[in-house]
Amino acid sequence: MTSEYIYKIAPEAEWEQAEQAGIFTGSAIDTADGFIHFSTAEQVAGTLALHFRAQSGLILAEIKTAGLDIIYEPARDGQLFPHLYAALEMSHVSRRWTLALDSRDVHILPSL
Repeated sequence: MTSEYIYKIAPEAEWEQAEQAGIFTGSAIDTADGFIHFSTAEQVAGTLALHFRAQSGLILAEIKTAGLDIIYEPARDGQLFPHLYAALEMSHVSRRWTLALDSRDVHILPSL
């Protein structure tokens, strides 16, 4: 299983620091687990609902996988999730969005 694009959800301030540095070394959970967690387009909504419910100030970044050593490993419900066991160079980011919440505190997603 491979995807041309994968997605990272991160707090806006953390992501902006990575943009300035040119490299993303991961959020606290990434550091604790030893790899950077990503989602496929089909997994983004579930990841937001489970781990980021009603949180504002989040960035959704689209990552081009070409040239990255992405490993798909089983996680939630046996689904294969993309993981990167290295820092992410920001040159792999193709787009990013600031996520808004709707009136029910559900994230409004762009078309992926």
